[in-house]
Amino acid sequence: MKYKIKIKRIYDMPAEEDGHRILVDRLWPRGISKERAALNEWAKDIAPSTSIRKEFGHQAEQMESFAQSYFLELDRNPKAEEFAREVSRKLKTGNVTLLYAARDPKINHALVLKRWLSEAIEH
Repeated sequence: MKYKIKIKRIYDMPAEEDGHRILVDRLWPRGISKERAALNEWAKDIAPSTSIRKEFGHQAEQMESFAQSYFLELDRNPKAEEFAREVSRKLKTGNVTLLYAARDPKINHALVLKRWLSEAIEH
């Protein structure tokens, strides 16, 4: 069985098929207790910087520009490389779910991170 990197809003209920649950936001999401979050880890060091996050503003027309900026940040972040190795290890035994707090499931940094991880793990 091939396991997958998934993304999910932190506000959605945890599920067994989530596998290893990682919060990928820099700030703790409002209104979520640690118990309800059911996290395995919080990888705030690989979240986008405040400056590119604010520039993005979760605007659809900014998504591609944001993705390019975030990819550059990840490529330059030594913690991101180790994160990719850890995700790759976790995928050998189960799914990995990247959790985010943004409202829009089509316009958020977790989508970009998933794409970056997929490329990093393939190489």
